[in-house]
Amino acid sequence: MRSELLPAAFADSMRALLGDEEYTSYIRSFGEDWKPGLRANGLKIRPEQLKAMLPWQLEPVPWVETGFYYDADQARPSRHPAYYAGLYYLQEPSAMTPGELLPVKPGDRVLDLCAAPGGKSTQLGARLLGEGLLVSNDISNSRARALLKNLELAGIPNICVTSESPERLSQVFPLFFDKILVDAPCSGEGMFRRDGEMVKDWALKGPAYYAPLQREILAAAVTMLRPGGTILYSTCTFSREEDEGTVEYVLSRFPDLELKPLDTRLVPGACGGIGLDGCMRLFPHRIKGEGHFLALLRKKSSGESGTAGDGGLEAGSAGKVAGDNVRTGTEDLRGRRREKAEARETAKGRGAVRNFPGQAKKGRNTPAAAYTGELEAFLEQLSLPVPRERLSVRPEGVYLLPAGMEQPPSLRFLRTGLLLGELKKGRFEPSQALAMVLKKEQYPVTVDFPMEDERAVRYLKGETIALAEGEGPVKGWCLVCAGGYPLGWAKGAGPVLKNKYYPGWRWM
Repeated sequence: MRSELLPAAFADSMRALLGDEEYTSYIRSFGEDWKPGLRANGLKIRPEQLKAMLPWQLEPVPWVETGFYYDADQARPSRHPAYYAGLYYLQEPSAMTPGELLPVKPGDRVLDLCAAPGGKSTQLGARLLGEGLLVSNDISNSRARALLKNLELAGIPNICVTSESPERLSQVFPLFFDKILVDAPCSGEGMFRRDGEMVKDWALKGPAYYAPLQREILAAAVTMLRPGGTILYSTCTFSREEDEGTVEYVLSRFPDLELKPLDTRLVPGACGGIGLDGCMRLFPHRIKGEGHFLALLRKKSSGESGTAGDGGLEAGSAGKVAGDNVRTGTEDLRGRRREKAEARETAKGRGAVRNFPGQAKKGRNTPAAAYTGELEAFLEQLSLPVPRERLSVRPEGVYLLPAGMEQPPSLRFLRTGLLLGELKKGRFEPSQALAMVLKKEQYPVTVDFPMEDERAVRYLKGETIALAEGEGPVKGWCLVCAGGYPLGWAKGAGPVLKNKYYPGWRWM
């Protein structure tokens, strides 16, 4: 986008924010091309292995261990079998920063509150290494479906994908999560160089529209954070009202929160907050990336100065912290009788998932006796651990539920755990999601094409594949791989593979 097309009001605000000299450098950056990036999926491949595998030149992103720049004129990374194997995710380099700086470790309960399309969720999920729980949420159902696809493509098993308002989640998950990422909807000023359409949106809905919404969302997130836990708040805008102003709001609202300073030396070219020390700002004239803001918040543990009980809130107050005149999302779910019932539930104990009346539905979790012999026989072939007490057999599929979520609460779930497959007239058909979670050596029957074999692409297009001499015959379910990494399923019929790749994911 050309800098002369920037709205005058925005230009004036940036000049006031940066000062005349640095504002000139910022405007000059609009004459430079933005640099796209991709991020290796640490669940499946090491960064150096990915760099050696791909046929294009990759340049490391200095502050993201798994991140690379690539040249969009020379590379088409979305048209390579390795992309369909879930080995990397296409992501703007600055956008990799929040998922890198939130201190997630295996076993954590993690919430990505505004998660679509899934770049940051796939990054967090990879860092969990299959342990703990990742709840990825987006209030838009259509965006949540795209989020689910990206999480399943990345092979992340310990997920719950929801489409709820932050307020609704705060009623179900009080004091529950160890780590929360709030990459909040914003006015998008940091993306103007990359996407001129964002300027049009800014003219319709600028900082004054987004700041109150961000404060509602972040306040709801605070009520879901356990004492000692951390929230990373991020935006892709420069507006102080949306950035430091929102952080100052929650710090004043919640005395048990503290700002944990981010070390700007971790990101070469980053600078601190404006009027609030400890934050991090990324500007396109200072780094090889677009604009971003980050702040890390910690909830003090019980007994630390400034805390009030476990979370500084009265029982039943989750979802009411954003003020008397604002509501998170589009629904008002707080009838008087419902409030009283939820207050009783919250008072029973901290950190437990809440199950509301009407949640349990007949047939939701079918007893183990309903397993078919074919399902059990298939599971016995896997080297992947499948604890039977966490299996849930439902009319729409067979699921491996995440540990601690064996009785999922009443929410709008798009996915609870790993979809293993479906039972159809007594037959078990493994899912695409299961194929992406598996390693080649975890299933006994595989066909592995070289990455450059044209049959890998033909398989991804949904075609029947003829096997070469020495590759067959194959009978029954077969895990099709490229370069040693699973792509999906096929049904072996001697020298031919009948394609079972998920139609909605096909190479077009």
